[in-house]
Amino acid sequence: MSDNPFASPNADASRPQGGAGVSSDDTEVIPTQGGSPAPTPAAQQAAPATSPAAPAAPAQPAPAQPVPPVDETAPYTPPLTPASDGTMSTAQPPYDGTGYGAPAPVAPPKEKKGRVGAGAVAGIAAGALLLGLGGGVAGAWAFDEFGSPSASLAMTTGQSVDRPEGSVAAVAAAVMPSVVSIESTMQGGAATGSGFVIQDDGYILTNNHVVDGAQDITVVFSDGSEHSAELIGATADYDLAVIKVDITGLTPLTFADSDEVVVGDATIAVGSPLGLEGTVTTGIVSSMHRPVTAGDTQSQAYIDALQTDAAINPGNSGGPLLNANGEVIGVNSAIATLSGASSETGSIGLGFAIPSNQAQRTAEQLIENGVATYPVIGVQLDGRYTGEGVQVVDSDAGVVADGPADQAGIEPGDVITAIDGRPITQSDELIVAIRAKDAGDEVVLTVQDGDSERDVTVTLGSSNEVTYEETP
Repeated sequence: MSDNPFASPNADASRPQGGAGVSSDDTEVIPTQGGSPAPTPAAQQAAPATSPAAPAAPAQPAPAQPVPPVDETAPYTPPLTPASDGTMSTAQPPYDGTGYGAPAPVAPPKEKKGRVGAGAVAGIAAGALLLGLGGGVAGAWAFDEFGSPSASLAMTTGQSVDRPEGSVAAVAAAVMPSVVSIESTMQGGAATGSGFVIQDDGYILTNNHVVDGAQDITVVFSDGSEHSAELIGATADYDLAVIKVDITGLTPLTFADSDEVVVGDATIAVGSPLGLEGTVTTGIVSSMHRPVTAGDTQSQAYIDALQTDAAINPGNSGGPLLNANGEVIGVNSAIATLSGASSETGSIGLGFAIPSNQAQRTAEQLIENGVATYPVIGVQLDGRYTGEGVQVVDSDAGVVADGPADQAGIEPGDVITAIDGRPITQSDELIVAIRAKDAGDEVVLTVQDGDSERDVTVTLGSSNEVTYEETP
């Protein structure tokens, strides 16, 4: 079974579709335009259309149906008439510097396109992908053709691994017992993803979109053993979920400090792409702080992502991205594909992972409470603004009364140009930078008001403590 847009040859790609750029896998797919930035899609509500069960014999996937580009990440825009190019500027939901408010009902598109970048620090948009039958068929094809890849691993054959400490082979041998394949069964199909042990008493971390809507979850370890798992908690805001198997004595992976990661550091990705369990790929950290947005307006994730050229394919979602010491620096979650590429394409060397610091904080919240919150500053941004930085809506609703920004002295109409010294050129850059923090953390915002500029220190609030007004 497989959960990636790169379905194996002759695999049936039919499965429930859910949102922009929907492919037959669980990996977030980010279309690009021939190496140049593609237009950002507008916030639209995506209603999944359930596909019929795929036949046992592999079949060629149906081609994706193109739709006009829409703007998925555009912030608040006042009511206007929809444009002829398909972008929707009417009833765009207002959102704070860290997330959307309640979305206005709009017609759900069959597919939404994303964009990579606006310059060097561009935002990346992707549709939330629901797992379905096509991925399961693709994974089954892989097993029929090649057998279980884990059968050739040292830990399943008893073969000794004698390699220098710190080598990729040594790291792979050490971490493999802690990395799992996840088989999710839901209405209309099944698919696989990846995950890894975070506590010795059975807690496993993965992506939310790997288990979202699953009726049954099965975890497969590197020795081939299978165990039922229960969902402990999940958050679409960070695209993370924690599941648990009834086993003790497991070996959890160690989280590294992702704030210490630098461009050029070695990376090792481990997971089950296309259902091929125990797959190891290598690369480097290609970039830091890539703003990645994934999902529809109902469940939009904002990720201050690590970018890597280690091959990440459908089915790698939820698996660990490791450093050369075998420590977790990220959770593999999204990939970019060339514009117009079919759902059968694979890695083009643009993979994105949720940083380990964010993943660890969120996992702890999910284990403790079953839900996770995210930090906010308590402002709403104006999507009509086209100047430097991003502008707070110039009305009373632009700044939440007595919220973090209000207490710090930010006013409606102010323009935010940087956070902690990092320039801000678009709204999703500000959002992901804030969500990479924790409630209670302090951030320094560079704010312009006319010709004057000032630095404002804001103590971040929690999403469950701030209520936003409707903007006229």
